[in-house]
This record gives sequence, structure tokens and C-alpha cells, in this order.
Amino acid sequence: MSFKSTFLAGIATLAMSLPALAGAPFEIHDSYARSSNTKAGAAFLMIHNHGKEDDRLIGAASDVAARVQLHTHIEDDNGVMQMRHVEEGFIVPADGMLEMARGGKHIMFMGLNAPLEQGDFIPVTLIFEKAGEVEIRIEVDQERKASEAAGHTHEHSSD
Repeated sequence: MSFKSTFLAGIATLAMSLPALAGAPFEIHDSYARSSNTKAGAAFLMIHNHGKEDDRLIGAASDVAARVQLHTHIEDDNGVMQMRHVEEGFIVPADGMLEMARGGKHIMFMGLNAPLEQGDFIPVTLIFEKAGEVEIRIEVDQERKASEAAGHTHEHSSD
């Protein structure tokens, strides 16, 4: 491998290991996607708002599925957890964080165009009420446990 190839590979690795500055004032990190079957999948991530105003994540889009929605789990009157589409989206508080994690808030991919393969990166557009659209890439990690701590950064801006 030439010096140039080694150098470029090192830069690419470094770029993918840093938290994404998705668009001022957001920092997006610790993202991953997975699927439970060949028809549906989900993405999980942390969104830090370093700004002085609240914003709202109002949607997401990706070409990996026929439909992409913001979902959460809600306990019904019988104590059964049910997944629900959250049309109004999620507040990302000023100088705060929105955690999208398994068993809670997440991005849902319905009608996958192809299976989500371990190690692939999928393009996702996050849509904010004030900040507008933010493009990120999320790594597919089928092996990740729900309880794994933050600190594994798997995405970067598409800029």
C-alpha cells in the first residue's frame, strides 16, 4: 500500500470516528441501525443541541425504505408496550439532548428495499423544525446490544 493510500485511509477512519457536527448547533453521535426482519428496521442516535433555542425533530427520510417515521413505545392501559408513530416529532432542548434508543424513541424504516447488512452505512436525512434538513450516514450494527454505553460513533456528515 502506498503512503498516499495509507494516509487517505487513515484520514477516512479518523473522520468516521469523530462525532458528527450535523449542522449548527447539533452534534449527532452514537448512531446505529438494525433490523429485526427483512421488512422493517430502526435507527438509534443521540442528538445534542448546543444552541440557545429548543428545536424539534419533525421527521426523517431515507431511500432504504418505502416509509420512514419517528416512533416511540407507549405503555397501554393493560401494561403492554406498543410502538406508535409520533407525528409531532420530538423536542431537542436548548443546551440539551434527545436520546433515541431501543425501547424508546427511534427512527423506524418500514418496507425495506433490501436487507440491512452488517457494516453498511445508510443515508438518513433528519428534518428539524428550525434547522431544516441534516444529512447523516448511520452504520448498520446488527450485533450491538441495547445496553451498550455511548461512545461508539458510527456516522458522519455527508459534506
